[in-house]
Amino acid sequence: MSPGRALVDDTDRALIRALRADGRLSVRALAEQVHISRANAYARLERLLEAGVITGFSAQVAPEHLGLGTSAYVSVSIEQNTWKPVAAALRRVPAVERVALVGAEFDALVTVRCRDNHELRDTVLEQIQAIPGVKATRTWLIFEETDVRDLAQGEH
Repeated sequence: MSPGRALVDDTDRALIRALRADGRLSVRALAEQVHISRANAYARLERLLEAGVITGFSAQVAPEHLGLGTSAYVSVSIEQNTWKPVAAALRRVPAVERVALVGAEFDALVTVRCRDNHELRDTVLEQIQAIPGVKATRTWLIFEETDVRDLAQGEH
C-alpha cells in the first residue's frame, strides 16, 4: 500500500456500494443495510471522507432534461508541458463536464454537453481549439449512455 492511501476493508466497500446506489441514505439506513451499528457506520463514513476515499456526494442528472440534447467526447492533443494551464482552461469552458488526462495518441479526453450540434461546434471550434497549447481536437458524438453501476444495482 502506498503512503497516504487509506486501507479499505469489505465493510467499507459495502458502505461505498450502498452509497453509490443511493447517496441520500441516512447513517441509520446505511448501518442497517450493511449490518453494522450506527456508531460504526458513522465512524467509518467519517474516516472514508477524511481519508479522501469518498470525495463527495452529488445528484446524477439526465442532461436532456436540462436542455442538453447533444453530448460528445472530444480528444485533445496538446503541446508538451502545457497540461496544467490547458486543463485549467478546459475546466472553465461552460459545456465541459469532465476532463481526463489519458495515455493515448492524444493527451486528454473531454466530455462535453451542449444544447445542440451548433453549440457543440462553437464549443469545440471557438472555445476548446482557442485554448493556448491545444494542437488538435477530434469529436465523437455520444448517441446513448448507460451507467453500468445502475445496471449492477439489481444484482446486489
